[in-house]
Amino acid sequence: MISHPSFEVEPWCLRESSLHLDVLEQSESVFALSNGHVGWRGNLDEGEPHGLPGSYLNGVHEVHPLPYAEAGYGFPESGQTVINVTNGKIIRLFVDDEPFDVRYGRLRSHERVLDLRGGFLRRTCEWTSPAGTTVRVRSTRLISLTQRSVAAVAYEVEPLDAKVRIVVQSELVANEQLPETTGDPRVSAVLESPLLPEEHYAHGMRMRLLHCTRHSGLRVGVAADHIVQGPSSTQCASESSAHIGRLTVTSELEPGETLRLEKFVAYGWSGVRSRPAVRDQAEAALAGARSTGWQGLLDEQRGYLDEFWARADVEIDGDEEIQQAVRFALFHVLQAGARAEQRAIPSKGLTGSGYDGHSFWDTEGFVLPLLTHNAPHAVADALRWRQSTLPAARDRARQLGLKGAAFPWRTIDGSECSGYWPAGTAAFHVNADIAYAVTRYVAVTDDEEFERETGVELLVETARLWHSLGHHDTHGRFHIDGVTGPDEYSAIANDNLYTNLLAQLNLRAAANAVERHEKQGAALGVDEEETAAWRDAAEAITLPYNSTLHVHEQSAGFTRHQMWDFARTRADQYPLMLHFPYFDLYRKQVVKQADLVFAMFLRGDAFDEEQKARNFEYYEPLTVRDSSLSACVQGVIAAEVGHLKLAYDYLSEAALMDLYDLENNTRDGLHIASLAGTWLTLVAGFGGMRHRDGTLCFTPRLPDRLRRLAFTVHVRGQLLRVEITGSSATYSLLEGGPLEIQHCGQSVTVSDKGPQTRPLSPVTTRPAPQQPPGRRPRRRE
Repeated sequence: MISHPSFEVEPWCLRESSLHLDVLEQSESVFALSNGHVGWRGNLDEGEPHGLPGSYLNGVHEVHPLPYAEAGYGFPESGQTVINVTNGKIIRLFVDDEPFDVRYGRLRSHERVLDLRGGFLRRTCEWTSPAGTTVRVRSTRLISLTQRSVAAVAYEVEPLDAKVRIVVQSELVANEQLPETTGDPRVSAVLESPLLPEEHYAHGMRMRLLHCTRHSGLRVGVAADHIVQGPSSTQCASESSAHIGRLTVTSELEPGETLRLEKFVAYGWSGVRSRPAVRDQAEAALAGARSTGWQGLLDEQRGYLDEFWARADVEIDGDEEIQQAVRFALFHVLQAGARAEQRAIPSKGLTGSGYDGHSFWDTEGFVLPLLTHNAPHAVADALRWRQSTLPAARDRARQLGLKGAAFPWRTIDGSECSGYWPAGTAAFHVNADIAYAVTRYVAVTDDEEFERETGVELLVETARLWHSLGHHDTHGRFHIDGVTGPDEYSAIANDNLYTNLLAQLNLRAAANAVERHEKQGAALGVDEEETAAWRDAAEAITLPYNSTLHVHEQSAGFTRHQMWDFARTRADQYPLMLHFPYFDLYRKQVVKQADLVFAMFLRGDAFDEEQKARNFEYYEPLTVRDSSLSACVQGVIAAEVGHLKLAYDYLSEAALMDLYDLENNTRDGLHIASLAGTWLTLVAGFGGMRHRDGTLCFTPRLPDRLRRLAFTVHVRGQLLRVEITGSSATYSLLEGGPLEIQHCGQSVTVSDKGPQTRPLSPVTTRPAPQQPPGRRPRRRE
């Protein structure tokens, strides 16, 4: 946990007013910039010191063999790991031959600001060299949200007390030396110098490097151009070699004079295009950036974000730190998906190499709900990427003896990368999560073209998997056995409730989609007999319930398991998976992360109010939250069943996951799903927003700490603003025609004639549930 106040609390930026090298790795993640296609970690301009250098292109990875003590049929053979591509952000500074290094001389001041409105990272510092010369350095860095292959830096140096000779080196650097981040020597060997040189060029202010990966066969091109402003005596020279391109700028400055360098960097990559094609791709993007210019890029960035914040901002009165945190969260979720454009959205976005850069089910479960209402184009692209990986998913299903498609638990390019099948292959619920994302997107956007061209195929192939994976018993009930739900401490279970409820929805949605789009269904070979079988399975799905305890079971027989001995589990033994064998975890009542509780959120129609309350109170003392995905879900349901203080504590945990480094691994990259969960807790928890039969429904309630909560959501081309106070909720239509919604079970028509205000319903007071000893969320007093 960050032990000092690293960041000041401000509504529209994240400000670090002094440099703390002990949390440099964490700040590199927090200050990362991305657009979903290109990502730069927030390393210092001069490149050193650093925690983890990071320049990423979405989808660029290396492959390596997966380790197995004993091989088995159907085990994935290769893993995939995101690689650090050519670094274009390095700008080194020499002051009278002294290298600017914050570890030497005297750092008189140092400030970094992540501007959430402008979409850039600004740095200002004053440094006195060991020889006694003081300079002021200013830099501004951005990754363009409008020109997806482009990044840029503006860098200024100004002497403060004497004439000084300045040398600035702007570089492109491939195969940077990285700290070892894995204990597997085979993976380390793959990541050491993964880029093979193909081309290098430097002339005038321009430079370019082309490389290809050793094993995955991907080609990467990076080009840079510069504008230099300084005294007339300023000189520039460029050079290149296999792994470096460098522009060296030399100048003598008097106090008050400034040397300014504007650097434009453009990336291109492909697994199929030729060397000239990738070279031209990077050069074309660079030409566009150079034409736009530095100020033009800043203006485009601000314009893009002005539109985003107008439709996505969440306003909070009563807690300034959470207000800052939710905007930080929204900004980073946007960065993760805005320009991914038919690539995966990794669990860390492009902020670090954690989880090897893989995408998991949390994209569909946590990230896409936010983007569906605030950046729907990114959702359509993310699901089209899933569609593009269907060949691999069909092959995987056939390998497993199943029909349809078996989407991977973790992946970069669509192939399964999990070498531990009980938590990987068996977690078939990823299929239903994808299907749920499809149905939610179509319901919110009415995008019929997307449903016809993408949605139908995804729904059909996922439904086919469920029908072949499950079976009817002699009583006609449909079971899905031997699967792992969201709770990874309960593997290879029968009739996991989350999986069954989401599969039920998947089967029904596929049948309905085929009825609406008969031509597409016929092209996929679907007939009436198959859709009837899907509907039969959905109607007969098994939902485990313990009639003695009057609670639903997370999976069949779960409540019969022995309780985990929480009293004898020390605080330093969490997370449990690092201190106890999975074998022991699998056969005890202990829950890593919200599972059945998540099902009550996504499939609230399958439970009544009393069932939700009893289920929550039963599973709360079992859930240890050894996953960052849990707090936000528990917060949503805690708010729904009336535990508002607890819900607010969970909101705080989700919102501050990275700003406080609560999981002690922010250095590896941000927890994008937890950041998205901040929005879920506010909008679905305290806003009470649900989708029921195509209608937006709200049951708002606020914890005592909050005086006001306001947010906007897009639905079917309309923009609805919701503003909640302690006693009422006001609904205003900002765009579009009249909209029918529900407020606390009552129909409300919102139109351009004016806002509609309704009183809040009283909240049922219940005894506060217990959490496992030592695992209660920190009080948000």
